[in-house]
Amino acid sequence: MISLRRTTELSLATLFTVLATIGGIASYSSTIRESGAFLDLQQRQIARYVGDLTFVAPGDASLPPHDVEDDYVVEVTYRDGRPAKTSDPSAVIPDQKATGFSEFDDATGHWRVFSLVTPERTVQVAQRTIVREELAADAALRATLPFLVAIPLSWLIPVIAVLIWLGITSGLNNIRVLVRQIRSRTPDDLSTISTQRLPKDLVPLVTSLNNLLEKLGRSLTMERRFSDLAAHQLRTPQAGIKLLLQLFARADTEEERQALLNDLMSSNERAMHMTEQLLGLARVSHQPVQLETVNLQIVTASAVADFGGILDTRKFALELNGGEDALIHTDASLLRVMIDNVLDNAIKYSPSGSKIDVRIEDEALRWLLSISDEGPGIAPEQRLAAFQRFNRLHENDREGAGLGLPIVADIARRLEIEIRLLVPIWGTGLRFEMAIPKP
Repeated sequence: MISLRRTTELSLATLFTVLATIGGIASYSSTIRESGAFLDLQQRQIARYVGDLTFVAPGDASLPPHDVEDDYVVEVTYRDGRPAKTSDPSAVIPDQKATGFSEFDDATGHWRVFSLVTPERTVQVAQRTIVREELAADAALRATLPFLVAIPLSWLIPVIAVLIWLGITSGLNNIRVLVRQIRSRTPDDLSTISTQRLPKDLVPLVTSLNNLLEKLGRSLTMERRFSDLAAHQLRTPQAGIKLLLQLFARADTEEERQALLNDLMSSNERAMHMTEQLLGLARVSHQPVQLETVNLQIVTASAVADFGGILDTRKFALELNGGEDALIHTDASLLRVMIDNVLDNAIKYSPSGSKIDVRIEDEALRWLLSISDEGPGIAPEQRLAAFQRFNRLHENDREGAGLGLPIVADIARRLEIEIRLLVPIWGTGLRFEMAIPKP
């Protein structure tokens, strides 16, 4: 694989050669065209000058001397065909009927003629085309000389290449130093890279790398903390199950075995519930947000319907009010997980037969979804700690894993939903509010 330095050197050398060649050809062609136009202009000017002379009789006016090598042949003829003057009696120029350029051949070569026809006389100025071509070629050669000089000096290309190599090497040295710094780091070294003594062009790149390292460091810290806490929390139910199994093996009566079996089933359910919440938390943290327009009432009603069995069993009085036209632009699946967790907490901590009020209210720039229950509530001084992972607010809570509200908080952050813990209007329990921006 060819290196960046070699590619740049070859590209610059090739570009130099191509530009010199194209420039020389373009300059030569342009000068040829401009020289022809200039010579034509000279012929017209000479014709007009001679046409302004007064001729009383043949031979009474003088014409410029004629140089057969590079000058013009001028011939003046009266309208009746009588010759008035000519600068070269040996040259015979065919008469023209109209003003303009023409060409003819004779024994001496090819000629280009400009004829100026007036009511009194016809003035014709002729010039050999070979003379015109020689003059144009000489002018073009002088204009192209700088480009022609560059071709014999092609031996300078290696010198130029060396200078280019030195410049590129100096420029790439900072990149090589940066690459060595990154390669020499250990996987645990996520410290920022210094931007001192770096060219301005590399500062944005290093700044972006530092931002990435900072985000990666925060993510790894959270993952390690999560792994440690998860391992600690899973160890407790597993140790309980192990102890119950040992007691079950030593049980003497059927009643003891049945009681231990019930405890085993409860412990297993708690362990499964904690595992599901851990998996849900991991999924929420890494699942990409997929925004779509949905009806908030439909999403909420679907979540309530899934809890229908336990609501009927425990005789809860649940009401869903408002939000018929509550359209929002959000991730429906993440929002559903959020509502499920809040409803699960409301059902879990509320006494059977109590009231749960679910309400959707229209505010100026957002929809307010609130879920109120008649449970023990959360004291104001504990509300901030309620969103910390594995934090159980109630000492007698044997079923909770302390992950429900942290999952809700993580989703709220990702969906830009404002959450608040308040007291319901009836004075007891917990009112959980979710302020969802309107599209």
